[in-house]
Order: sequence, then C-alpha cells, then structure tokens
Amino acid sequence: MSVTEHLYLDKQHPALWKAISGLGLKVQEAAEEAGIGRNLLELLNVRISQINGCAYCLDLHVRRAGEAGETSQRLAVLPAWRETSLFTDKERAALGLVESITELPDERAREQAEAVARQCLTAEEFSAVSWVAVTMNAFNRVSITSHHPVRRERS
Repeated sequence: MSVTEHLYLDKQHPALWKAISGLGLKVQEAAEEAGIGRNLLELLNVRISQINGCAYCLDLHVRRAGEAGETSQRLAVLPAWRETSLFTDKERAALGLVESITELPDERAREQAEAVARQCLTAEEFSAVSWVAVTMNAFNRVSITSHHPVRRERS
C-alpha cells in the first residue's frame, strides 16, 4: 500500500471495528429503552456529524433520519435549530447536550447545557443521549480518518 492510498481503519483492524459497531448497537438499544425514538436518535447523529464535518456519516444518517420519518425541513434547518420553533423542548435539550459533548466548550457552557438537559430529560434519557454523542463522535473520527467515500446515488 502506498502512503497516498487511504487506509481504512475498519478494514485494517476488523476486530476493533466489530467492537465499536457492537457498542453502537448497544447504545441504540439503550436509547430506545430510555424512550429516545429512532427519529430523535438519527437527528442527533446528523447534528454531531454536521459539527464534525463527516460526509460519510451525514450521508448515512440523513438517509436513516428520513426513513425514521424525519422531515426534510427539519433536517435543512438543523444547524440553526435554536433559531426555529420546529423542535420540542426534549429535542432541544438533547441537541444542546450532544453539541456540548461534541464541541467540549468551557466548563460553564458545558454545565449550562447539562442543566438544561437535566430539566427536560430523565436520568436514563440523559445518559443514553450522552452515549449517543460519545459513540457517534467515535464513528465520525473513524470515517474521517479513513476517508470513507460517499457513493453517488443512482438516479
């Protein structure tokens, strides 16, 4: 392999990829058990991937969000969710929490995001949303580092 070829981390260490994929499935289960619907889960995955600039994960999770019933309007305005009334209080709390976990702002900003989230989310929901952020950030980093390609859709 030449140094100019992309090295796919998931292919180089398939056992590690299998482990992180297993964690992703467990996190999805925990989110569902906590009452985080598939729609919100995918919305969170999209927002985290937007922040990180992961084209591969955006392509995947925007598609999954649509399959889960998310509207194109809400996906279009997701980067500006604070500026709209299209999101519920629970969704806003979850979005603020995953943004905080993804961006790791200063302590005061993190505490504020966590306080808002704790007012709107149960402890189980808060934990599940936090795990969604932790694992999606890991998936983003694997895909960005690996340069996973976005395949053009066939018309």
